[in-house]
Amino acid sequence: MGFGVFAVPRETSIFGLSRLSRGVQAYERKQLLERVNREGATIGADIPDAIEVQGESINLQEFVFEIKRRQTVPAGERERVDQAKRNLRRERLQRLKLIEEGDISRDEGEDLVRAIIGIDRALNALENLGPTDLEREEHAQQTADKKRWMSFLQKALGNETGASTRRGR
Repeated sequence: MGFGVFAVPRETSIFGLSRLSRGVQAYERKQLLERVNREGATIGADIPDAIEVQGESINLQEFVFEIKRRQTVPAGERERVDQAKRNLRRERLQRLKLIEEGDISRDEGEDLVRAIIGIDRALNALENLGPTDLEREEHAQQTADKKRWMSFLQKALGNETGASTRRGR
């Protein structure tokens, strides 16, 4: 009759010896979380080729590069990009929660950190897109131009009326 010790998954160390797989320790969990939240963590990080988001496999790198290649994001594509960003944020939170509270091994934690940093890198790229709706951008520019013109006219007319009243005195 065994004590269940052999039911625990085994891994092989680099020396070829068998060792028992253990869950991530509290201090290791803290280190993993610090790596995820470190400022500049995405510098030099790669966007993953593919990632499973909400149960669906997405070619993330291809998607981000396809969107970034364009000068602007057309109105029809904007909803697709916004939805992708929402899904990536949701997936990031789920993976972060696994690091914080999940029953994971150190290796699984490392994989989660790499995935989260890759998601952050993709989100940064998608957040920094140029103008997304040319019509909206043009309308905002025209409105700003009209306000500047009206302000100029009011100042100019105000100065003229003020000058004519002084001359009449």
